[in-house]
Amino acid sequence: QARLVESGGGLVQAGGSLRLSCAASGFSLGDYGVGWFRQAPGKEREAVSSISARSININYVDSVKGRFTISRDSAKNTVYLQMDSLKPEDTATYYCAGGKTNWAGLTIHDYWIWGQGAQVTVSP
Repeated sequence: QARLVESGGGLVQAGGSLRLSCAASGFSLGDYGVGWFRQAPGKEREAVSSISARSININYVDSVKGRFTISRDSAKNTVYLQMDSLKPEDTATYYCAGGKTNWAGLTIHDYWIWGQGAQVTVSP
């Protein structure tokens, strides 16, 4: 059964760092694009970053450019999101998603499988 599991969330002070992991089982994540999304209470789910198969194409939304880094390790069937210089407005539940193709989309419609989410809380 295909599955994605996020880990690495937590509570951090503003300016701190966290690294989220997205581990896949039941399918080869390396054949697909992967996206990271986040959803704050009362807000819609929004894209954060995406990476294509074999890391050819990488995207970041403007609010995280220069602070977040997406990467993948095909041998571990895992994708990472390194988050540095965190701000209180980054507080949200973060979700990874497996793409319908090998491309790196930034809309929820580009993805067919989602993890359960990891909570990230950034205190002032």
